[in-house]
Amino acid sequence: MKTFALAAVLASVSFGAVAEEVNSIRFGVDPTFPPFESKSPDGSLTGFDIDLGNAICAELKVKCIWVETAFDSIIPALKAKKFDGVLSAMTVNDKRKEQVAFSDKLYNSPSRLVAREDSGLLPTPESLKGKRIGVAQGSTQEAYVKGFWVQHGVNIVSYQNQDLVFQDLINGRVDASLTDAPVADIGFLQTPNGKGFAFVGEAVEEKTVLGEGIAIGLRKEDNALREKINAALAEIHNDGTYKTIEKKYFTSDMYN
Repeated sequence: MKTFALAAVLASVSFGAVAEEVNSIRFGVDPTFPPFESKSPDGSLTGFDIDLGNAICAELKVKCIWVETAFDSIIPALKAKKFDGVLSAMTVNDKRKEQVAFSDKLYNSPSRLVAREDSGLLPTPESLKGKRIGVAQGSTQEAYVKGFWVQHGVNIVSYQNQDLVFQDLINGRVDASLTDAPVADIGFLQTPNGKGFAFVGEAVEEKTVLGEGIAIGLRKEDNALREKINAALAEIHNDGTYKTIEKKYFTSDMYN
């Protein structure tokens, strides 16, 4: 963990200079992607991202404020200053880098295709030609299907959130869904609604659109905030907080 320690030291100088200017951080979140972010029966927010955000705020000794926003409008809302950062399982890719800056990596989340276990489908345009593939609006998976599969006769159906995709997958209105593997696994396949469904084929590997990990999206001009968040992230790795949160939701290593 030497790299995390070094990051914390380097960022501490900037943090110390501006710490008094900030007493809260507002994070934009779409709570429809369990286990990363969702709503408990009592209406409170829960999930891996929520716990990570709260841990970062605790390390910085500031208040965490969560602003619920649909994912397909979350970057425009960030740029309009409705909140300070996007902490909602946002994949880092080249297109998003044109609009926002990113914190250091939070974790990895590969994309996989979910369909009925006896469907015989594979995550290839040849296998999916003529099929209806459900995706969440504004997601990297939506961009991937549009950019790599639609031209080969695959039909894309975009939904406001992933919960709606799963509902139509169950009802047979779509044949499969491309989404983040942990979202599909814990939020669908391991639930009663996921009976009869499974991952089909291997993870889809493509870095330009599907990216290389999840991070916090920030306005490009907010360098001081990014440095503070990176310093806090480094410290929660160093002191074991990250691992404690990770084990609460996952059995595998989400960072490497």
